[in-house]
Amino acid sequence: MAPSTSHGGTARRATSVAAGIYRDLRTDIVTLRRKPGDPISEKQISEAYGVSRTPVREAVLKLADEGLVEIFPQSGTFVARIPVAALPEATVIRKALEDATVRLAAERATRSQIAQLRANLERQREQDAADDADGFHESDELFHALIAEIAGYPGFWTLTQQVKVQVDRCRRLTLPAPGRIGKVIAEHQEIADAIADHDPDRAVAHLNSHLDALDVTIDDFRHAAPIYFTGVLESVR
Repeated sequence: MAPSTSHGGTARRATSVAAGIYRDLRTDIVTLRRKPGDPISEKQISEAYGVSRTPVREAVLKLADEGLVEIFPQSGTFVARIPVAALPEATVIRKALEDATVRLAAERATRSQIAQLRANLERQREQDAADDADGFHESDELFHALIAEIAGYPGFWTLTQQVKVQVDRCRRLTLPAPGRIGKVIAEHQEIADAIADHDPDRAVAHLNSHLDALDVTIDDFRHAAPIYFTGVLESVR
């Protein structure tokens, strides 16, 4: 029995290591610490983590399945460029999911839940003032997650995160634009106010306006930095 238990523990540790490497690499790619086209060296990563190349390979293959990494057997492994053609569908799916949650949130929000949204908005303002783009991005994600929780369907946000990963990469390109974070916060405030007023139609309208504004900035940046993108698209709408 002892050898079996040991083997099971080793397998669990290996799985945990691969999951940790996957999470770290995914974060680096989505936040653009690793930019589209950057090479990924499994050897360097395995050395940095002090592990064999097996868990690194597992993490890289999972990222490839998500379209975040491209593997070329004769050339190497690289951070995938953003597939422009995939953005419209991702945007439509995200909007459908979030329309449903923001409507339900406006119908169901309690005073304490509204207070959570407002506290999150204050945190966003603090991070903007501190020029903390990474912290703001986390708070922004939490704002939308809170809406799904208030709606009673937190799993909707999990699905949304999976769908919008390529859009998130674009978004990280646009956040440094002067005044962009402040504009996003103002849009969040309008959504939160509509939820607090229990006005579902207004909440949906402000959410759609918020997401549509993101579409415009994505399209603008695609033309400004085409090296980060692949594919042709006439419009992201």
